[in-house]
Amino acid sequence: MEQFEQIRRDHAREGLSIRALAKRHGVHRRAVRQALASPVPPPKRRPEHRPAPKLGPFRVLIDEWLAADLQAPRKQRHTARRVWQRLVEEHGADVSERQVDRYVASRRRMMGEVEAFVPLVSDAGVEAEVDWGQAQVILRGEPVEVHVFLMRACHSGASFVAAFQAETQQAFLEGHVAAFEWFGGVFQVVRYDNLRSAVARVMKGRRRSESDRFVALRSHYLFESSFCQRGEQGAHEKGGVESEVGRFRRRHLVPVPRVGSMTELNRLLEDACWANLDRTIIGRPEPISEMLTRERLLLSELPREAHCTAEEATPRVDSKAMVTVRQNRYSVPAALAGLRVRAQIAAGEITVWHDGQLVASHERLPGRHGTSAQLDHYLDLLKRKPGALARSLALRQERDRGDWPACFDELWSAIAERVGREEAARQMVDVLLLHRELSASKVELAVRGALAAGAHDGRAVALLARRSERTAAPALEVEERLAGIGSPPPTDISGYDQLRQAG
Repeated sequence: MEQFEQIRRDHAREGLSIRALAKRHGVHRRAVRQALASPVPPPKRRPEHRPAPKLGPFRVLIDEWLAADLQAPRKQRHTARRVWQRLVEEHGADVSERQVDRYVASRRRMMGEVEAFVPLVSDAGVEAEVDWGQAQVILRGEPVEVHVFLMRACHSGASFVAAFQAETQQAFLEGHVAAFEWFGGVFQVVRYDNLRSAVARVMKGRRRSESDRFVALRSHYLFESSFCQRGEQGAHEKGGVESEVGRFRRRHLVPVPRVGSMTELNRLLEDACWANLDRTIIGRPEPISEMLTRERLLLSELPREAHCTAEEATPRVDSKAMVTVRQNRYSVPAALAGLRVRAQIAAGEITVWHDGQLVASHERLPGRHGTSAQLDHYLDLLKRKPGALARSLALRQERDRGDWPACFDELWSAIAERVGREEAARQMVDVLLLHRELSASKVELAVRGALAAGAHDGRAVALLARRSERTAAPALEVEERLAGIGSPPPTDISGYDQLRQAG
């Protein structure tokens, strides 16, 4: 374009001939004529596709491979490069990769593999989409893969995210309850994949046989469910949430977060959900927060009470004070051995009840055949069997979780040197029982104080711990105390003199 402009300027200012202009600018005289005829260069001619005679004998073979790909897994189909490689290696074809690529692209368009989609819009408060994703976090120092539940509002683009250790139906239901609470209302329609948590059986067309627990959730919140087509053909029907899972993971889970519990991780994710509202989606005139504010006014109201998603079981406590729930074992107070208790099963927590009272609470274990033991459940039993403390499973797990202070071991060793191992274990049980009436920090502080004073005895620890609980009133000076009381009111004593005169 600039060269055409300069040619036209030289011709207009200096009146140079076509030959002179071509020599000055180093171009063909045909280019000079084009520049003088129009300030815009003519479009370049596209080269015509050559017939590719060497590819001709292999076209039928390529068509057979591409037709067979329609029945193969999507990630194990031929690429144009793989087609070319097979032609060269297996059939000795002398063809260029470029010609094979052109032919494969044209055949795929004719076979309908290249699909076009219609852009859609969603009204406020009408539709939401739900999907699962996976992410890795460092949980208590170990890399763990967590499952991320995500509900996205189609109109505003706002998303609620929660993490669970397993992609279970329990987590699926709890994710809905938490999402509706976060959005402040219920959408009219929620769109899903054919998840096992919601769909018991996929029937012909769009019909689905849904699970009873999902139907109960839907009945409680009164929303409609919509399911995509089976397989990857239905992924485009909820493309917003599909892309949001990856975007949220890259934006808020990079670098890999380090957390001490799933509760801490979900607090981080909730903060990220609120921070995400400041974002403006490309092509939209305002941020997500403003669109969500208007959308919340159009959502259906939440029921008075949240839907109870917990399952219940009535296991029997075995001789080791354990109950088995979902093929994992959890400890309860040893006094309940042999009795039947009621267990409430949530996605991340197991609670155990007896006679209407909460007796145990555990973080739910992933997988099967795991064991969660709490030392407090065995302290009453260890008072009679103190020798079992050192090798108890509950103590080992306390150490593994980092809940056993190092100063406890120092005190234990010091007591053992003074009075022997069995008596030392008995006194340590007494120290641990202090946690039932005092906070863990105060007990640990008392242990450190006893070590510093050289009082290697469990009773000394109890004395220091309970003394710290008593708070002495601040000492006041006599003048300050009297000033606070004030002077007494004036009194009339004339009556006393009359009594004296009367005898």
